[in-house]
Amino acid sequence: MTKKEIVKKISEDINLTQLKTKDIVQRTLDAIIQTLVTEGRIELRNFGVFEVKKRAPRKARNPRTGDKVYVPSKNVVTFKPGKEMEELVRKMDPTRLPFEESDSDADENNNGPVEPVADAKARTTAD
Repeated sequence: MTKKEIVKKISEDINLTQLKTKDIVQRTLDAIIQTLVTEGRIELRNFGVFEVKKRAPRKARNPRTGDKVYVPSKNVVTFKPGKEMEELVRKMDPTRLPFEESDSDADENNNGPVEPVADAKARTTAD
């Protein structure tokens, strides 16, 4: 769902023009951002808590070259959902969620890589 779709739904629900609703939604989002910048934390009851945390500097590796690189510390926004949201999300039917395609070779139970059937047979006949 996009901000535009949220504005449309709210404007229909409260019988307000989309233009006025868009302004209200944008001002709300701007207030959240401003509060995070000035105070570092905002708690929205029955929704969750946004908080700015400092991520420590670390050493990493450039995936293209393999060279070691230094990643400086940085501020990141974290979100912890409220109890009500968490409970509702847990009760959701997982079949209604979009399936994330991934290049992972792990099995469905996260037990590690899955061997292709052809390779497994080739090994048993070679032994």
